[in-house]
Amino acid sequence: MFLYQVKSNNFLSNEMNFDQEYLFRLKDRFIMIYPPNESVNDMEQKMAYDEIAQHFESYFGAPPCFFARAPGRVNLIGEHIDYCGFAVLPMAIEQDIVMAIKMNDKHVLNLVNFNSEKYKKFSTSVEELQIDTTSPQWYHYFLCGYKGIIEQYKPERDQMGMDILVKGTVPPSSGLSSSSALVCASALATSFAYRISLTKMELASVCAVSERYIGTQGGGMDQAICFLAESGTAKLIEFNPLKTSNVPLPTGVVFVVSNSCVAMNKAATSQFNIRVVECRLAAKVLAKKHGFKWQNVQKLSEIPILLQKDISDMKAVIELDLPQISYTKNELCSILGISDDEFVTMLSENTRLLKNFQLSNRATHVFEEAARVQKFKLVCESGNNDIHELGRLMNESHQSCRDLYECSHPVLDELVKISLEAGAIGSRLTGAGWGGCCISLVMENYVEQFMNVLKKKFYERRSKECPGIDVNSAMFVTKPSGGAALYTLKL
Repeated sequence: MFLYQVKSNNFLSNEMNFDQEYLFRLKDRFIMIYPPNESVNDMEQKMAYDEIAQHFESYFGAPPCFFARAPGRVNLIGEHIDYCGFAVLPMAIEQDIVMAIKMNDKHVLNLVNFNSEKYKKFSTSVEELQIDTTSPQWYHYFLCGYKGIIEQYKPERDQMGMDILVKGTVPPSSGLSSSSALVCASALATSFAYRISLTKMELASVCAVSERYIGTQGGGMDQAICFLAESGTAKLIEFNPLKTSNVPLPTGVVFVVSNSCVAMNKAATSQFNIRVVECRLAAKVLAKKHGFKWQNVQKLSEIPILLQKDISDMKAVIELDLPQISYTKNELCSILGISDDEFVTMLSENTRLLKNFQLSNRATHVFEEAARVQKFKLVCESGNNDIHELGRLMNESHQSCRDLYECSHPVLDELVKISLEAGAIGSRLTGAGWGGCCISLVMENYVEQFMNVLKKKFYERRSKECPGIDVNSAMFVTKPSGGAALYTLKL
């Protein structure tokens, strides 16, 4: 079996049973090579896909028609600010979600996980999709991507079904965006299977919206880096409008990802959405106090623009206009001049019972973190390889996440502390927090020694809390990977 990768601004290629007229129409319209002629040369990857195909055929009785791959990501700096409208600086990682897919005529989605012992199979009619936001399972994330494509683009073939086998190497609930990768792979596969021509930007945008079906009110970072990533470079991702630019990484150092072994499913708890709501309310209160039409303001990134101030000036604004650490619902209703019922409309479903909101610390973190992203980018682009300044920014980011945004975890704080003691130049949580992973900047020639210290001082000491943990997968050096892609089979 040979694999061919689709390389185009549009994710379109030949499925083995696609009709010839359709294929030539795609060729004429999108100026793409037909058939795709770029093979996947990595033998290990070929073997991995071949194994997935064999599992697919043994379960469904026929080989898959194509594969969809979506990478996980690690955020170098810029935590919890994408949904506030500020730029972030992630890179895709080699760990990914891979789906093997074949269409069926039974109007059913049949989902099987490669790790069938841990993740149960699932089937549903395409006409009766239900996404559980209270106790989401792995397959609900697939349904998010599928539903987003179907509802947005209403394909002619929307009554057809799919057989899907999923294999993931992104550690779940680790802050490396396994859930978003699953949503993105689903949307990519669905758009291809139903013959919908979409650009990477369009796919990133629809996935950012469709992941909210699961109840998470996130921004667009995970989906944007998933589709727009390029091998060998990190990406500065800006919003409104969505755009990206390459950011060169320093030489002589590497980024090491280490898992705290504390899992946090942000869709199953309210902590993430509480922060989203607090930031939205902070933006509205600031707009109100400065005489702007606060009802139209949704994100903190709008405030410096309205005030015509740099983000570095916003700390003084917050100290003056948000003097309290915490505000009650009644106080906020009074400030905004609205009723309880009007206030509730600004909350998400799982935050409607909240009585107190922390606005000052949350807004301070957001503005200062946005400034750190700008500084990090400038240092990387300066060419002076000031790795200690990058480390300082990473350390400040973690302290802010821990103290102002309160999205860390004691075990994660311990891992960051041990990483710095082990020789990391900088270390911080990455992802939503409340567990998951940290990322450390380490000298390239010191990596082995660094990882040995972490193994001894963290993982061996926590073996009881992490039974059967594979240290090799819990701790790894990462480099910038390419973005989502389609692969077709040539037998």
